[in-house]
Amino acid sequence: MDLGLKGKVAIITGGSEGIGKAAAKSLAAEGANVIIFARRQERLDNASKEILDATGANITTVSGDVTKPKDIEGAVQKAIDLFGKIDILVNNAGTASSNPFDAVDDAEWAADLDLKLFGAIRFSRQVIPHMKKQGGGSIVNVTAVLGKAPPASSFPTAISRAAGIALTKAMSKEFGQFNIRVNTVPIGLIKSEQVHNRWVKAGKGEDEQAWLNKTAAGRGASLQRVGEDYEAGDLITFLSSDRASYITGVSVNADGGASPVT
Repeated sequence: MDLGLKGKVAIITGGSEGIGKAAAKSLAAEGANVIIFARRQERLDNASKEILDATGANITTVSGDVTKPKDIEGAVQKAIDLFGKIDILVNNAGTASSNPFDAVDDAEWAADLDLKLFGAIRFSRQVIPHMKKQGGGSIVNVTAVLGKAPPASSFPTAISRAAGIALTKAMSKEFGQFNIRVNTVPIGLIKSEQVHNRWVKAGKGEDEQAWLNKTAAGRGASLQRVGEDYEAGDLITFLSSDRASYITGVSVNADGGASPVT
């Protein structure tokens, strides 16, 4: 099935590793021109080489921070200078931070919201005028299933991600008239460096894959296993594509069936 992505221009934040890198690889394999944005140039270079080796596609890298408006403006301008348009934005930058309510101070609340919520707002604000001018586009906000069904000790991530899910719905209503689609992919337990580090701390010598699968099952994953980053990446690619042209304002969980909320 042709996804209609050849020649499209995509910016992916947090694109140097994990789900962002997987989405970049998937989009590049479909013929999109991909720009990955992240803080560390060394990781960007490594991701670019990996994607080139896997797909034969050259990836543009931009080092920057989604909490710094000037960095975002520079990345968007680079996309316009190189390709003349921006068709796809994947707001993926963010880290997991789940703690008891009393353990989170004002600085941690502010930092989490700045990274996960305001980062998406800032990037979208810069990209949407270009999408309006060219007659449409697609924005995918990567959030977390914690934002739909938050357990105890899930602060501040659950709140930031819930706001990201609400942001998605509101933006889809506002920008649909311009043929700009906005969707979100809430993530469950997906293999990543962060998840690997959890196994290092808590696995106690148990095989990593077995521990991850057991953890996913313990969180209610119907598929009884941890997710692979490419599974989320491919979903993001589909939602970004012309094959999803009548899909907007939706939240599609990538969690193996763990969340009680669809």
